[in-house]
Amino acid sequence: MSNTSTAAHHAASNNRKWAIGFTIAVLTVFIINQFILPSAPKQVVEFFNAWFSLTSMAEIMVWILMALGLNVIVGYAGLLDLGYVAFWALGGYVAGWLMSPFLSQFQINFFGNPRPGLEMGIHFSFFFVLILGGVFTAIWGIIIGGPTLRLKSDYLALVTLGFGEIIPQFMVNGGDVAGLNLTNGAQGIGGLDDIKFLGYTIGTFSLPEKFLMISMLAGAMIFFSIRLRDGRLGRAWLAIREDELAASMMGVPLWRTKFASYAIGAVGGGIGGVAFATLVGGVYADRFNFVISIIILSMVVLGGMGNVWGVVVGATVLAWVNSVGLVQFGVVINNALGTKINFPSYQFLLFGLLLVLMMLFRREGFIPEARIRMVMNEEKLEDEEKITDETKIASH
Repeated sequence: MSNTSTAAHHAASNNRKWAIGFTIAVLTVFIINQFILPSAPKQVVEFFNAWFSLTSMAEIMVWILMALGLNVIVGYAGLLDLGYVAFWALGGYVAGWLMSPFLSQFQINFFGNPRPGLEMGIHFSFFFVLILGGVFTAIWGIIIGGPTLRLKSDYLALVTLGFGEIIPQFMVNGGDVAGLNLTNGAQGIGGLDDIKFLGYTIGTFSLPEKFLMISMLAGAMIFFSIRLRDGRLGRAWLAIREDELAASMMGVPLWRTKFASYAIGAVGGGIGGVAFATLVGGVYADRFNFVISIIILSMVVLGGMGNVWGVVVGATVLAWVNSVGLVQFGVVINNALGTKINFPSYQFLLFGLLLVLMMLFRREGFIPEARIRMVMNEEKLEDEEKITDETKIASH
């Protein structure tokens, strides 16, 4: 068996193990919350609600969706995007426009499931809105990528940062655009439809079912990310990431390939926006700030750029720490030491410290991709080889 086929077999086996682990984790959370906790002792319920609340678990799946989308841009193609929150906002507002009574001047129902008394407006099926949200954000990825992808490095980062600031601000101030209310301003859009699937209605407070639904979306995104990476387009992205000049000399169309990364990467943000809006029952402009883009980028970098499962782990760890982990560890420490430290107020201090430590001691991330691991440790390997050669010379 050749080295190439051996590596492919090893990668497939590794992906299979991770996929089984992901599925087991999702089903475990669902079964515990759906069947065990309703009749469990009060102390057990309080423990799970404090450390592993179902809302936080569902939000983790949304973060995974968005981190995987950004991984296409940053991890695969090697481009920098500091405005990824814009795609999250656009996807969320697609759900707000097409699954609520907001556009009350219309009365359209396309397999939608509006809540009683909220039948006015546009009501499309949740699954159709997912497709439209992905397509809409892909178009915006093309619009943003078109004039910017000829730029490189810091210039590309600044332009994407600009778009990431413009679009959320438009949502905040979109309550009156030439006399039209496009976004309802800072109040946002509430009253999103329930999800109807195979005759079963997933309502506002059906958190176990919503968690399972969003987890399935995350699983599908994982599958497509792996397939993209192993396909022809994925190999072209990796070639550009490693050496843009060499890739162009080998016939890779640089601009078109980068263009595709922005369009496809935007889809993850759009689907994540639709899923999050459905989870919380609305879309609100104040949630889409610049910090979100930095957190998603950190999930990709700390997890392991280019490695799908590394990004999943990075998104899971950071999202859990930010949502409940930091609060609960603070409670434990305060109870043990008798202090009254407000740990959540130090969130970004601790977050920044984690980033510094990771970049000092594990730059390649929690689970690095093989190529990035080799690049990051190239200098270290060269030093070890030099020491080995010197030892052999000395021994002779």
